[in-house]
Amino acid sequence: MVAIAVLILHPTPAGRAGEIEAWVADARAAIGERHRVRFLEAGADEATVVAGRPDGRSFGARLCEYVAARRPGGLIVLGSGAIPLATAADRRAFVETAASPGRRALANNRFSADVVAVSSAGDLMDAADLATDNALPRWLAEVAGYEVSDLVQRWRLGFDIDGPLDLALLGGRAWLPRAPAGILDAVAERLAAVGSVVRDARAELVVAGRLSAAGLAWLERATASRTRALIEERGFRTRPASQRPVRSSLGLVLDRDGPGALGAILAQLGDAALVDTRVLLAHRFGGDERGWPGAGDRFASDLLLADRIGDPWLRALTAAARDAAIPIVLGGHSLVGPGLRLALGKGRPWT
Repeated sequence: MVAIAVLILHPTPAGRAGEIEAWVADARAAIGERHRVRFLEAGADEATVVAGRPDGRSFGARLCEYVAARRPGGLIVLGSGAIPLATAADRRAFVETAASPGRRALANNRFSADVVAVSSAGDLMDAADLATDNALPRWLAEVAGYEVSDLVQRWRLGFDIDGPLDLALLGGRAWLPRAPAGILDAVAERLAAVGSVVRDARAELVVAGRLSAAGLAWLERATASRTRALIEERGFRTRPASQRPVRSSLGLVLDRDGPGALGAILAQLGDAALVDTRVLLAHRFGGDERGWPGAGDRFASDLLLADRIGDPWLRALTAAARDAAIPIVLGGHSLVGPGLRLALGKGRPWT
């Protein structure tokens, strides 16, 4: 039995990975190892990176297996790509919660968690049915009777590495592997063009997807341009199965006009656009990511490399964004969430 343990889950590519997928996996592994060392420095007694390919087991099953084997008094669980911008003080806050008496939990975001600290970790043996880590805080509060708090006000803890665009926004770090030559050229050009738009008081930026109220407020404060925000499907990854299917307003227009119309549609609405394509994918293919185009296709789309995409719908969508009359950047939640500050703020690390 250990007092405070840290479990870092590192998914490896399911099959033979292309260069983009391999780069993302290597970067997430480097971040996971950095977390292992830094959480030990923050006071954890044990920190373990568990790596493996997807095998159909749920997050809850993996969690229960670890708790049964190690029997920690308190546990911090996170993915290898989570919270790469965390500070020493951030990590200490999670360790302190895991070490506290009673039933307490701390997440980076209680509504969609990437990292959760849990005291009295033995209670997690009842969480075997949890599909993903995102829903753990809700389960702790509603089923296990925990007092759950979060650090959502610390925007840096909402940024995580799910794909190559997130790495591009994070910028070159000494502890990260370098990107394959040339793969970031197209998206870096579009990011620079979007940056020029948001400094123009006569221009308008379109942001579509899981934008938060805090992100919208930051855009209003930090950019000169007007903002047109289409906010939809926040929390779709943690919704109960009984709720309606994921539906996107922009997705409905693309159903009618086809994915190749994306660029023309957005050009009618603004002078540049940031688009959370995971909402569009969930609208098109369903909320379960296992039914989406594979990671290789999604990652190529994030970098506007349409010629590398096998799925015809996503290839057409990406080509439309690449060839649009306005600069369009495609990505996941981080792009329209905490990554806004990295993409558009002063001292942008990706430049």
